[in-house]
Parts: sequence; C-alpha cells; structure tokens
Amino acid sequence: MKLIGGYLFALFCIFGGFMLAGGKMGPILAALPIEMMIIFGGAMGAFFVNNQPKVIKGALAGIGKAMKSSKYTKARAMELLALLYEILQKARKEGLMAIESDVEKPEESPLFQKYPAIAADHHAVEFITDYLRMMVSGNLNAHEIESLMDSEIDTHHHEGHAVVAAYTRLAGALPAFGIVAAVLGVIKTMSSVGEPPEVLGAKIGAALVGTFLGIFMGYAIFEPLAGSLDQKLEEDTKELQCIKTTLLASMQGYAPMTAIEFGRKVLYSTERPSFSELEGHVKQKK
Repeated sequence: MKLIGGYLFALFCIFGGFMLAGGKMGPILAALPIEMMIIFGGAMGAFFVNNQPKVIKGALAGIGKAMKSSKYTKARAMELLALLYEILQKARKEGLMAIESDVEKPEESPLFQKYPAIAADHHAVEFITDYLRMMVSGNLNAHEIESLMDSEIDTHHHEGHAVVAAYTRLAGALPAFGIVAAVLGVIKTMSSVGEPPEVLGAKIGAALVGTFLGIFMGYAIFEPLAGSLDQKLEEDTKELQCIKTTLLASMQGYAPMTAIEFGRKVLYSTERPSFSELEGHVKQKK
C-alpha cells in the first residue's frame, strides 16, 4: 500500500501542478495511447530480450511483493529468535537427536507450529532445518557449515538482485525510448510544415509528450519499484544472517540464551528487540 500511495501522490503533484500552471490535459490524453505503445512497448520488448525467463518471472512476482508492507517487524524477529531458542534448548537438554523429528517434518513439529509466522515462511524454515540437519548429523564442523551458509546467502542475494537490476535497467531505458517517441513525432511534424501554427503546435506538443512519459515512467514508477525491491531483499538477507549467527554460536558451545543474543545483534536497529524484551518474550513462550 505504501508504494501505491507514493505513486498516487506523485501523479497528483505532477499533473496537479501542471493544471494549476494553466496546462490542459487534453493534448496529453490524446497522445497517450500511441506514445505509450511506442515507449512502453519498445521498453518491454527490450526487457524481455535482456533478461532470462527466471528473472522475468521473478520481476513479475516482485510487483506484488513491492506492493505489500514489510513482514520483517520487531514482533517477527522476536518470534524467530524464540523459535531458535526453543530448538537449541531442546537439543541442549535432550541431545541433538531429540530435534530430528522437528527438523525432518517441521510442518508437524509442535515447536515450529507454535510460531505460525515463521512456520508459514518456507524459505526461512528450509534454511533453519537444512543446517540443523547438518548439526544433527555431526559430519561438518562450524567453519564448514558457516562456509555453506555464506554461499547460500550469497546465492539468494544475487538471485534477488538480478530482479532489482532488471528493473533498474528498465528505468534507465524508458527515458531513451521517450526520446525515440519524440523524434518520431518530430519526423511526423516536419512533413506538415505548411500547416497553420496551431496545428504545428499541437503536433510538436504531442511529440514532447513522449519525452515526458519516458522520463515519468522511468523515474517515478520503475526506479522507485527497483529501490523498494532492493530494500526488501536486504531485509530477507538480514534475517538469514540472524539465523546463521545464532546457529553458529550454538555450535561453538554458547548457551541458547547467549546464542540468540548473538543473532539479536545482527538485526537492524529498527527491528531489533532489546535484551529485556526478547528475554521476556522467550519466557512467556516457554
């Protein structure tokens, strides 16, 4: 909703200011269909040529993701750390094999189902259970698991950044396609140099609409979309880093409460609960 609100505010200010200055929307609306066909059609054709199918699919899914408010809140962070605490506490008291059933079938695990916001996030659950499974097997040490975690987080980040880069390139290309539309409009106008000034003025105005639309779509629509997705990607990555730090601290022998304190420190300050808030939440959930 924040993204839609921002778009509506931009439209209101740009076109509202234009009309307050005495501009008329008629010429813009008359030229809009053809100019949009040239600019947006050309840009989207280049977009499909420039990106692999998986990136295009991710870009389409990214629109819906950008429209939603961030799910990474302080409440979610406390739920995640409380879940990790309970898992690590159970492993510490009953042995690593005690969490094997939780790891193999998290959808049936009372521990995971106690925290529905995390249990519903397939990617977070998969990341947690994959590395808990390695810890249970005992075949890898902390340094080897840390290396694997870093590789997976980097892969996740690069995949997400491919979508951000695709929208950034599209935003940069749209003003150029606006110039293409304007040049085509000027070519059309030059064939009518004998027309009265008011006719020529209308045609030149229609040509300049192309330049405006290209700049507007590039910098008021797709550049903000890319920026929003980039910030959401950073939040995704930060949560994985929190899980990684907590599990590695446990592998190095720290008590569960200390391990989740390591994870807490990794979070952004806006979502990071205080030590007393997290301690109180964990005790309440036990």
